[in-house]
Amino acid sequence: MHSLDYLLLDAKQAILNEQHRRFQELQREGKWVEAMQQFQTTMSCASDLLNESLGLLERVLEKQRQKSQNPPSSASPPPP
Repeated sequence: MHSLDYLLLDAKQAILNEQHRRFQELQREGKWVEAMQQFQTTMSCASDLLNESLGLLERVLEKQRQKSQNPPSSASPPPP
């Protein structure tokens, strides 16, 4: 995982946190129509974060699979 991946996930998490805070604030204020609209936005942000996390996990797993299938050429051959 690269620092850019961390940065992207952190940014998406911060956006999700802010959207969730807004949703809760609207709920507390009793603004139910606005809260439901905000809920949709919050769920969209959550979905985006989960999809990004899943994509990152799949990329990491694929790299691990490739490493295990193609061991370094400097590895000594197995004994006969």
